[in-house]
Amino acid sequence: MSASDVITYETSNDGITLRAALSGELDLRDADEVRDNLAAAARSSTYQVLQIDVSEVTLIDSYALGALVSVRNSVAAAGMRVTLINPSPPVAKAIQVTGLSDVFGLPPLE
Repeated sequence: MSASDVITYETSNDGITLRAALSGELDLRDADEVRDNLAAAARSSTYQVLQIDVSEVTLIDSYALGALVSVRNSVAAAGMRVTLINPSPPVAKAIQVTGLSDVFGLPPLE
């Protein structure tokens, strides 16, 4: 599991959750790295849940949001669940506009 400038990892004490925290501006420039890094970390782990904290994301564009959907789909195909937690206002708005709350295990945003 490797980290990048926008991703940090932490293992959980519960033995089933791998936690990743994203930060900064996530856009076209970072989308592929975020997708590839998260997917590789999930595939190389024995955890059942990939929990992605997006509280420190200050901007997210459609490419980066698509990268997160791609991670969710590829990880789900391997039997691992992906959830987003603590969405920052820009992430919450993007999820609300795209209708992806259920995909990421978030309650519907109002």
